Amino acid sequence: MMEFFPRQSIAWRIEQPHALRRMTISLPAMALVTGIVVRLWRSYVLTHGAPDSWAWVGGTFLAGASFLFLMCAVHLANFTLRSWTWRAPLFSILEAGTEIGMSLVLTALSLEPLGADKAELSDWLPTAIRVLFSRLVGIVIFAAVLAVVVSVLRRIILAADHRSSTVAAVHRGTTENSAAAEPAKGADQ
Repeated sequence: MMEFFPRQSIAWRIEQPHALRRMTISLPAMALVTGIVVRLWRSYVLTHGAPDSWAWVGGTFLAGASFLFLMCAVHLANFTLRSWTWRAPLFSILEAGTEIGMSLVLTALSLEPLGADKAELSDWLPTAIRVLFSRLVGIVIFAAVLAVVVSVLRRIILAADHRSSTVAAVHRGTTENSAAAEPAKGADQ
């Protein structure tokens, strides 16, 4: 007779990714961290340093934009190109929302700089609209350019590895068996 309840059990162990990896997979977590850091960086840059120096202004803007796009790329790298079409805009909206919320908190505490002055609550809505628009456009354009670069490099690497059937399958959007799709190299000679 067959045993329905075995006498010995097998302990299954599921490996969880470490905390940093779990954070990069989570869209809300990445957007939240990015929005907070970018807004605090902007506040620091506008209240410290040399605003009359083009090197300071350009360097700090480049550092902030680099961090924003790096965090977006780190998140998108965990997923397929097809899911980037909704992940990139959603990332930009959540990131901008976090930044807008941080701006409101800093404005309420009279810590939000607006040029050489402190921002007031009447300045918050135009700033929020500008942040939302610039983040949405910037991140979507960045993700589109990154997707083109990734797909071109992927095809080049696959072609260099003589995996032409995989290149054709990727082009068609299928995942069929490459060995069945391409005849053996010595078979037709």
